Amino acid sequence: MQKNKLLLLAALLSVIVLFFLFDLDRYLTLEYIRSGKEAASEYYGANPYGAAGLYFLLYVAVTGLSLPGAAILSLAGGAVFGLLWGTVLVSFASTLGATIAFACARFILRDYVQNRFSGWLKAINRGVERDGAYYLFTLRMVPLFPFFAINLAMALTPIRLLTFIIVSQIGMLPATIVFVNAGDQLAQITTPADIVSPGLLAAFALLGIFPLLAKKFITITSGYRVYRHHPRPRRFDRNLIIIGGGAAGLAAAYLAAALKARVTLVEKGKMGGDCLNTGCVPSKALIRSARFLSNIRRAEAFGFKSADTSFDFACIMERVQRVIRTVEPHDSVNRYTALGVECLQGEARIRTPWTVEINGRELSTRNIIIAAGAEPFIPPIKGLDQVDYFTSETIWGLRALPERLVVLGGGPAGCELAQCFARFGSRVTQIEVLPRLLPREDPEISRIVAKKFEAEGIEVLTRCKAVEIVSRDGANYLACESEGKNIQVRYDGLLIAAGRRANTSDYGLGELHVPLTPQGTIEVNDCLQTVYPNIFACGDVAGPYQYTHAASHQARYAVVNALFGGFRKFRVDYSAVPHATFTDPEIARVGLNEQEAAERGVAYEITTYDMGELDRAITDEAAHGLVKILTVPGRDRILGATIVGERAGDLITEFISAMKNNIGLNRILDTIHIYPTFAEANRYAAGNWKKTHTPAMLLNLMGKYHAWRRG
Repeated sequence: MQKNKLLLLAALLSVIVLFFLFDLDRYLTLEYIRSGKEAASEYYGANPYGAAGLYFLLYVAVTGLSLPGAAILSLAGGAVFGLLWGTVLVSFASTLGATIAFACARFILRDYVQNRFSGWLKAINRGVERDGAYYLFTLRMVPLFPFFAINLAMALTPIRLLTFIIVSQIGMLPATIVFVNAGDQLAQITTPADIVSPGLLAAFALLGIFPLLAKKFITITSGYRVYRHHPRPRRFDRNLIIIGGGAAGLAAAYLAAALKARVTLVEKGKMGGDCLNTGCVPSKALIRSARFLSNIRRAEAFGFKSADTSFDFACIMERVQRVIRTVEPHDSVNRYTALGVECLQGEARIRTPWTVEINGRELSTRNIIIAAGAEPFIPPIKGLDQVDYFTSETIWGLRALPERLVVLGGGPAGCELAQCFARFGSRVTQIEVLPRLLPREDPEISRIVAKKFEAEGIEVLTRCKAVEIVSRDGANYLACESEGKNIQVRYDGLLIAAGRRANTSDYGLGELHVPLTPQGTIEVNDCLQTVYPNIFACGDVAGPYQYTHAASHQARYAVVNALFGGFRKFRVDYSAVPHATFTDPEIARVGLNEQEAAERGVAYEITTYDMGELDRAITDEAAHGLVKILTVPGRDRILGATIVGERAGDLITEFISAMKNNIGLNRILDTIHIYPTFAEANRYAAGNWKKTHTPAMLLNLMGKYHAWRRG
């Protein structure tokens, strides 16, 4: 492919050089057109089809090669063929030539430019994908912008070829008519500038900008059309009402108060939401205790002859609650009240786009942010409603360790809790309907975790679908279908960890006809607006991510767009959203992994580093795992990174920062990392990339140079 690009580029440059070398541009001047007008008209009269064909091909060649002279040829078309046929010939020839120039530039340059300047082009690409036809039309309508430059520039963007052709055909038509019509007035024209007056340029510009203004008008009117049954209050009690006091709601309230808005936060349950009370905080507290117990059992690896401890599982779970209580003040009503947030306990219901009812009291607000979070998804299993089971929200009330625990679900939460309970002594069976655990990660990453689980005594059943709860002889069994076989797994405790679904009911969305996505989340645009422009949604209820840090990230955009959207709106930047699974070993990722890149058709190179070679990992008896980096082929720009191993959730931050700030692996390699630390793994991975991208010819020359220096 690269060879073909170089050959095409060489051919085009050769033709252009020959054009100027043989001074062919002298035939594309006003003087030459005037002198040859009579002869051309006579030839056209004698051979109309031949003359039209030759003219058409010449025009296509000039515009396709981006040569100067298209304006002069347009005049010639009017002078020889008249207004009607001159316009037809010039219109289609100019579009065909522009398309050829567009296609050649796209084939030769687009991949290089997009890869080389990806950070700078993100906003431009998004704008072209959204409104590219309007931008192109505006540029085509103004003869002030050279058409050949427009052809080349648009080729480097994501605009579709068909869109380019249609818009070019329509957009160039007014200027074509003007130039062709001027063709029979060659005697009065001394330069092409005489054809297009400043007034005409201004008229074209207004005509070109009109579609953009019309689109903006339609957007505004369609947005406000949804309000037609909801009278807008003359004044508002609040600038912002936030529904939900979890990660997204708290982040939104904090920022809104800091910006001196009058904001009300409504929470029907506990402040802090899932993350504090039933998710991140308790699970990490439990993981830490389980890890401590695992390290004791590995005493010999650390040089001890033996080590032992006893524990009461109820005390472990009480510690989890103590950790929650310690963190709780960070998310408390007292703290947020002191920050200037009005915190209300109760159920909120959106009555109109401008009013929210809270505990029977109706408040008006300019904007609403829905941050209602998500809840555990309970799969339809026959008989499940007849037995007790746990979810990620209810497991924290457990005080007696189940002898046999079945964990239904192989995602991050299921894997974290399965390993925890196995380390405390439960006989754990983990069931996943898909072919492997952690299906969003690359296969080799999943295998590392599965191998660790197997070593710790966890029975993992994949391609296994839970069908029914069976009770007999005083015991419960989970009946499953696995590759055509029926199996039954006995359990004393059943943990459902099959994912989460957005909370979209019981607060008025249905009455307002706010649409949902096929995934069950609230449908929002790039600025997190719902169908009502003043109602926003963020966090788990909006998707596409269900991470605390992603919820906080979205909340900032929702607040700024709600409070200042009348001046400017900001689209959420999802370019570097990381996540981590806190199993042992930890898994952390940012950007694309290999399976996602393959699904999206993104070209990539892979560089890995074995954590088993890291000095600090060896000293800590944690010499396992890897760093896996995807980069643009031939370049050090990072497409994504996955780390498996000790402290992966901390180590991934360097790659998050690199991707966010468009820093490549060369810069990471040049950065001093403290020795001995786990962070050195990132630098060594960058070094592995460098080794494979150092030109062999350069190394050979260096060897010869040093040999010469030795005499």
